[in-house]
Amino acid sequence: MRPDLVSLELFLHAVDTRSLSKAATRSHIALAAASRRIVLLEEMLGVGLLDRSSRGVQPTPAGLALVHHARQVLQEVGRLTGELSEYARGVKGRVRLHSNTSALTQFLPEHLASFSAKFPEIRFDIEEKRSIEIVEAISLGGADVGIVVKGLPTFGLETFPYQSDHLVAVLPKGHPLKARSVAFEQLLDHDFASLEGDASITRAMIGAAASVNRPLRLRVQVWSFEAMCRMIQAGLGIGILPRKAAEVFSDTLQLRLVPLTDGWAQRQYLLCVREFKSLPAHARRLVEHFTSAR
Repeated sequence: MRPDLVSLELFLHAVDTRSLSKAATRSHIALAAASRRIVLLEEMLGVGLLDRSSRGVQPTPAGLALVHHARQVLQEVGRLTGELSEYARGVKGRVRLHSNTSALTQFLPEHLASFSAKFPEIRFDIEEKRSIEIVEAISLGGADVGIVVKGLPTFGLETFPYQSDHLVAVLPKGHPLKARSVAFEQLLDHDFASLEGDASITRAMIGAAASVNRPLRLRVQVWSFEAMCRMIQAGLGIGILPRKAAEVFSDTLQLRLVPLTDGWAQRQYLLCVREFKSLPAHARRLVEHFTSAR
């Protein structure tokens, strides 16, 4: 017997969610059936794939090896079925694109629109993820192209310069700071509203505070730019965001934006792929279009 596609997909859902019950829900099967499928998969391969505990599941070393191969198998099957069905409708390609929130908010819509005007037959599967998750997805074959902040380890992936942005302090109406620009260290007496800990901006803030031996007063952490801006509007702290992203909310929420003078506030973005020459032709066209849009 060979592993079936449903069991491989279920296994990947379990690894991604760290939960067999969540994996069962994603796969639209009962928990007992999901558990039995994983057991049968382990018996078929002759090795344990998941370590189970009260906190959920974790892949074993053998499970981690299967992750790579299972993603490749499902990726190829998905490409086969997807591309054949789309060719019948006149669509000639699909690109799996993962982007961090900053790029997705600031640059991506405009560049995708201009690309689609040139190549209307190409479609996109877009997922919003943290940069560290994107690097992992590209490395494991879970996406064709990723957009990440420069400075993150990319583990041998091929990278191409993309765009840049500048971080600003986001202040609520009536905040006493009146400067036209400010060093991050001058803000450390205030509480902060920020994104959760894996976000590149939050990690940069933590590192900058540690470099001057000051604590970072994270009062509230959220998952989106809009939620963060609403927390700032409510007076729960100040924040740090890319200028273009903050400008989306500054007028309606009456927020004031003050540029940071720190060197790390000027950020560069990279396109990353496993191997450019191995990409499908439509994915290579996307990379070339995005790099020419700098």
